[in-house]
Amino acid sequence: MALFRSDYSYRAFGLLLLRIGIGTMFILHGWPKLAGGIELWENLGKSMEVVGIDFAPAFWGFMAGFSEAAGGLLLALGLFWRPVCLLLFITMVVATLRHVTGGDPFNAYSHALEAAILFFAFLFIGPGGYSLDRKLFPSDKYRSRFNRIVV
Repeated sequence: MALFRSDYSYRAFGLLLLRIGIGTMFILHGWPKLAGGIELWENLGKSMEVVGIDFAPAFWGFMAGFSEAAGGLLLALGLFWRPVCLLLFITMVVATLRHVTGGDPFNAYSHALEAAILFFAFLFIGPGGYSLDRKLFPSDKYRSRFNRIVV
């Protein structure tokens, strides 16, 4: 039966769907944080205390919203893949730690933990064939031998 064959020829398309879906959700999740203003940013930024950073909470709160909203957009586009996944991974780890150290139940931090696991895995998987990274920064395998710089 074709359904159970191990030839995953639609892998790049599947990654595209996953990138667009998760990226859109993070844009929607991060935009209200960005639009919330300095008072919300300061409140969010206090989460950095769980990793020993207690200065400039408004900056860190803004960065959390920015990493989710702008990171979601870049994730959907498949652009600057590794830096974006690393930034989103760190943001979700801090969110998870904040909930855990606050004594929140598992259901309160499971989303952040799941997202952290996803972004960590994305670091290794890559954005797939239908991505701006693939178009703008092709690997040596896809470059012309005349475009390579010989050192």
